[in-house]
Amino acid sequence: METDWRRLLERDDIDVIDICTPGDTHAEIALAALEAGKHVLCEKPLANSVEEAEAMAAASEAARARGVRSMVGFTYRRVPAVAYARQLVAEGRIGRVLHVRGAYLQDWLTDPEAPLTWRLQKERAGSGALGDIGAHIVDLAQHVTGEALTGVSALTETFVRERPVSDPSLLGTSGISGTAASNGSTMRGPVTVDDAAVFVSRLSGGALATFEATRFATGRKNAIRLEINGTRGSLAFDFEDMNVLHVFDNEVPSRDAGFTRVLVTEADHPWVAAWWPPGHVLGYEHGFTHQAVDFLTAVAAGADPRPSFTDGLQVQRILSAVETSAEREGSWTPIDGARTTSPVLS
Repeated sequence: METDWRRLLERDDIDVIDICTPGDTHAEIALAALEAGKHVLCEKPLANSVEEAEAMAAASEAARARGVRSMVGFTYRRVPAVAYARQLVAEGRIGRVLHVRGAYLQDWLTDPEAPLTWRLQKERAGSGALGDIGAHIVDLAQHVTGEALTGVSALTETFVRERPVSDPSLLGTSGISGTAASNGSTMRGPVTVDDAAVFVSRLSGGALATFEATRFATGRKNAIRLEINGTRGSLAFDFEDMNVLHVFDNEVPSRDAGFTRVLVTEADHPWVAAWWPPGHVLGYEHGFTHQAVDFLTAVAAGADPRPSFTDGLQVQRILSAVETSAEREGSWTPIDGARTTSPVLS
């Protein structure tokens, strides 16, 4: 089995590079792969810094001129309920967007004895819950509404600041050092990223937005929640009930009003051709399958897949603004290069 990614770039029988490594290697691999003429699918967040993401976006544009395609892996765009929500917003079914609420809740770090991993080290992961899962809800909010975040006010917190080290290679690198536990049997290393991030924002169309990303929501396994309130109605989605979109029509007479539970497995969603039979549930892995289908189909057709590296760069700027705001105790921080008007849904 090939263990050096550089060797893959030398092989004529490999056309696509899928980057699913820790964030500190995304830029190096993507830049080299694009230069070698390989199509690139890169996991989110695109990079560990805005500067890296800018370099990757510029390289992707240069490669695009040579017919080389690239995409960032915001997988949850491929959930049929999310695609349906985006369609309803684009059709004006909920009117002008007033509020957006996004949350991504997990609990896999609530145990203080859970071991230190690369995801808990800033030099490897870039950030914690913010980049790992917060990037998803930022992308979903913008993707579904067709609007961009223009600024943020944020707070972050690290609840467990040291964890057991099961892999000694994590110690002694980039300033990371370990300390012995009281019984002398276990080494512990510092957690250098956020465990949770909360922030408020404003969208380019004037809507107010709130976001929460945490890996300390006890009992929540993969709760990605998105609610959008508009002048004509509302939409609500929860990934833990991923085949359903709740739709409220504000123009229905009050005696008949209420959220309608729409089962999207019965709908003519974008990926129905590769779907389970009607009535079967969507599995978590389907989003990755749909992502691969969309990416490879675009490559074969010579089309531009979405989300692009430029989309990934825009999310990276938001993550950076959240960190800057949190460092300043929540001061309002504009997004660099943010649009001031709503983009066209595409």
